[in-house]
Amino acid sequence: MLLMPVLAWAEVTVIFDSGHTRSLAPYLEIIEPSESVNNSEPTRSNTLGAADIQMLLPIRSHGLSPGPVQSRAHNRPFARPFFLIGSDPRSRQWLVNHRERLKAIGAVGMLVQVDSLEDLQATASLSGGLPIMPASAADITNVLGISHYPVLVTSQGIEQ
Repeated sequence: MLLMPVLAWAEVTVIFDSGHTRSLAPYLEIIEPSESVNNSEPTRSNTLGAADIQMLLPIRSHGLSPGPVQSRAHNRPFARPFFLIGSDPRSRQWLVNHRERLKAIGAVGMLVQVDSLEDLQATASLSGGLPIMPASAADITNVLGISHYPVLVTSQGIEQ
């Protein structure tokens, strides 16, 4: 047990860097705010950090765009179905059309292209309670050979 505090301060090892890495500083300020917070003017240390979604915007997934997806099987067993959507009209309509099925199979969503908070909120309002997180999906789509969204990925295959 005495080694635990020492391990917590061990040097960080970077396993993968896409070139779009963001500093953890704004997120750490939530845990350990700086002592020089002046309440009269907003500073970086009194923002919501990780809880401030606008700090993450815009979300881009390079190599992905709205478009048709050819259904196909794959041999990658995923524990849970997931879907990729953007905040574009095609994705929003797809979400509305497939929402009940997505709920029934327990799918989780990734909002892979979104420019503004308004777009994010409009997409979230269509979700009907489906969990959707804004995040880039460039890595997973490269592995799966996906170039368009909206798309559903299950343990059986890829479909639109």
